[in-house]
Amino acid sequence: MKRNTILPVLIGLSGISSLFGTNVTAASGVTVYEAEKAVLSGLETVTDSAYSGGKYVRIEGKGSCTFKVTVPAKGYYDLTFTSAGLGGDKVNTVSVDGETAGDLTSSGNKLTSSTVSGVYMGKGTHEVAVTPSWGWICLDRLEVKEADGVDASLYKVSNQLSDKNATERTKRLMKYLCDNYGTNVLSGQQCEGMDSPEYRAIKAATGKAPAIMGLDLMNYSGSRVARGSSGKSIEQALEFDRAGGIVTMCWHWCAPSKFIKKGNDSKGNPNWWGAFYTDNVEGLKLSKIMADPSSEDYRLLVEDIDRIAEQLKRLQDKDVPVLFRPLHEASGGWFWWGADGAEPYKKLWKLIYIRLTDYHGIHNLIWVWNAQSPEWYPGDGYVDIIGEDIYPGAHQYSPQGSRFITAASAAGTRKIVTLSENGCLFDIDRAKEQGIMWSWFCVWGGEFAVKGSSISTAFTDKKMWEKVYNHKNVITLDEVKY
Repeated sequence: MKRNTILPVLIGLSGISSLFGTNVTAASGVTVYEAEKAVLSGLETVTDSAYSGGKYVRIEGKGSCTFKVTVPAKGYYDLTFTSAGLGGDKVNTVSVDGETAGDLTSSGNKLTSSTVSGVYMGKGTHEVAVTPSWGWICLDRLEVKEADGVDASLYKVSNQLSDKNATERTKRLMKYLCDNYGTNVLSGQQCEGMDSPEYRAIKAATGKAPAIMGLDLMNYSGSRVARGSSGKSIEQALEFDRAGGIVTMCWHWCAPSKFIKKGNDSKGNPNWWGAFYTDNVEGLKLSKIMADPSSEDYRLLVEDIDRIAEQLKRLQDKDVPVLFRPLHEASGGWFWWGADGAEPYKKLWKLIYIRLTDYHGIHNLIWVWNAQSPEWYPGDGYVDIIGEDIYPGAHQYSPQGSRFITAASAAGTRKIVTLSENGCLFDIDRAKEQGIMWSWFCVWGGEFAVKGSSISTAFTDKKMWEKVYNHKNVITLDEVKY
């Protein structure tokens, strides 16, 4: 957990009304909003002839820059920001009318453009705000232009799995996902079994149970087993499968003991406990390891993969298919498998795929790629589904269309796109209206779903829990059939 396109997002050239005098200029169907003429809170403007309009807005660790944007009709718009990072690359938050819409990426010390694609807005005036996540940028301007939305043909995907020797039940699950894709969304919850607080709270609050259970292979990592951890996820997966549910599994891969820093992390926890985090390991240079398959370090990684293979075989022996999501959120760099860039990550992905599928003969896996940046995509032959993890904040019920569009652009052929982790539910009616139909969602556990023994309203209010789980286009456990 943690916190653009082959799609038909075709850019139109119809103009957008210019209602803000010198704040806005329009040309070639693009409306330009200068940052220095936006509504600034706690920010200053800086004069510099290298910037549009001769000025920019400096954003450090606080404040906000809010553009008043007017659009002529309900529909999809691309928001393109021009900015430069101060001292290095930076990522900050873009919101529309108070809801998170995407990220503004700024390259270090040079002016570049960053687009939040396919943002859905109604006719009239909207507030597009840039607020610090990282901060430390020079914000120049915003360009707004119309874009076509998601074409229905996007949801016509092949149910052919990358593993040609997949089990029959695994093939049936993939067909089931494809048949529902674009029409229905499967409900999902990350938890630790059917007796977990999250699972029980959802049933009590909504009268329904999730169709998909998210589990973690973390406690089967060798360095954790050596320190006394005992995984329960396989037993929990078998139980949920017997109840008719679908299992998805991530792997917070705790690095081999050789690479774990001694002592405790900044929160006082032993570093081995969170040895999936980059900050808790040292000496693990993935590019070096992947370049030398004869090395001891390479062998250590393979040994861990083999340990996971033993567990996945237990599920294959019981004919349980798994939506398998290894090496997640790699492009963020906060996990060690993403800390050394895209190329060694892709080699590691392929190693896991080949080792499990070809060497161990494990054929009950549907491979969910979740690195969250198209540059990290390992290739269509190694991926079945594309996942995005989104934590937009509390009570943010947007379907996050821009992230959906960006994720779908990664593959060479059309793939199912899913919300593999989320911090709050999205409004299914808004998703239908906007044509943004994730295959499934999987709310993360703890405070995102439960408080004590009751449903948590910290991120999703109770009415939205009830609405989503009882919506005709949301599949719950009692409705799963494949």
